[in-house]
Amino acid sequence: MAREPRGGRHEERDSEFVDKLVHINRVAKVVKGGRRFGFAALVVVGDQKGRVGFGHGKAREVPEAIRKATDAAKRSLTRVPLREGRTLHHDVAGRHGAGKVFLRAAPPGTGIIAGGPMRAVFETLGMQDVVAKSLGSSNPYNVVRATFDALKHQDSPRSVAARRNIKVSELQSRRRDVEVDQTAE
Repeated sequence: MAREPRGGRHEERDSEFVDKLVHINRVAKVVKGGRRFGFAALVVVGDQKGRVGFGHGKAREVPEAIRKATDAAKRSLTRVPLREGRTLHHDVAGRHGAGKVFLRAAPPGTGIIAGGPMRAVFETLGMQDVVAKSLGSSNPYNVVRATFDALKHQDSPRSVAARRNIKVSELQSRRRDVEVDQTAE
C-alpha cells in the first residue's frame, strides 16, 4: 500500500481557497554595514462560500512573507452567515483601534461598494452585494480587523430564533408585521 506524500491531501484542500494580498510593508533595520530590509504581508483568504480569514506574515523576502501570511490566514478561518448567499442579514458596525467600519445589506445587483482592504475581505468571503464605509484609521491592518469584528457580530435569523427559543418563521412574520406598520405611517 503506497502512502501518499504528506502534503498530497493538503494541496487538494488548499485549492478551494482564494487568497488576496491586501498590503505589503517594507521595513528597514539599520545595521553596521547599512540597512537590512524585511517585509510584512497582510493576506485575506476565503472559500467564497461564507468562510474567511486573514493573516500577517513577516520575512526577509516578499514571497516567504506572503506564504507565512497565507498559512496564518488559513488557520484563522471564521464562518459568516450570508442572506441568500450574497449579502448580510442586517447592518452592522465594527471597530478595531482607531479603525471603524459600517456594513450595510444591499439589494441584488448592487455589487461590492467598499474600499480596498474591505473589498478583499468581501470578495474572498463570496459576498456579492454590500455597501461599506470605512471611518477613522485607513491603516489596512485596522480596517481588516474592524471588518472581521463587524462580521463576527453578524447574526442569522436561525441563530436569533434558537437564542429566543422560537421558530424562524415566527421571527420573520414579526419582522413583516413591523415593516407593514412602518409603511402605514
